[in-house]
Amino acid sequence: MGVTTDIGERIELLPMDQHFHDISIALYRQERDAGIELTVHTYSRKEGAQERIAFVAQGMAVLGGMDLVGDSGPRLRFPCGMAHHLASKRVFLEACKLPTGSELTARPLSIRDKKADANMIATNLGNGSYEMSSDGEGDKVAKRKSAVTAGLAKLAQLQLDEGGQDRVEFPCGQAHDALVGLLLVRAPNVRVILRQQEMAASRGQLAAPSAQQ
Repeated sequence: MGVTTDIGERIELLPMDQHFHDISIALYRQERDAGIELTVHTYSRKEGAQERIAFVAQGMAVLGGMDLVGDSGPRLRFPCGMAHHLASKRVFLEACKLPTGSELTARPLSIRDKKADANMIATNLGNGSYEMSSDGEGDKVAKRKSAVTAGLAKLAQLQLDEGGQDRVEFPCGQAHDALVGLLLVRAPNVRVILRQQEMAASRGQLAAPSAQQ
């Protein structure tokens, strides 16, 4: 008999989890009264699969600054209640990269940019706004700082400051420090990251229960 689960719309897929028997894991979204909720799910019935799903969900909570909600499975929600659609997909994929049992720690609001040979630092200005600064100087550093800011905006679908300053703003108007720290690591190589996401979306399908015994 098939398994039918009302978990919403699938928004991201990991076709093969290298840390657990190459099972497929997917991220789903649902609209609820309290806001958009996300569910990590697999159809695999392998022993230990649900423990793996629980770890991925916990990883998303820590790395993305999300809340674990409900008692009917690994469901998550951003405190602001918004979906942050593109950013949540990135959080899911980053959590899936970690082996079960790995130490989970939110990432800092700074990275070392090799091209600029300087640190790029995101500062929370309040009301969902973040400003990028650097401990380096010169035209190259300034260009890289703007590039990292633009990359962060693309990864999270944020609004760029129209005045030309290196600032981004979450449309929800709330702080997302953990999420910014996570995305900041990928921001310098945003084109590669988005291309990888497009390729993954074009080839993956979540395997049915009968294929994951």
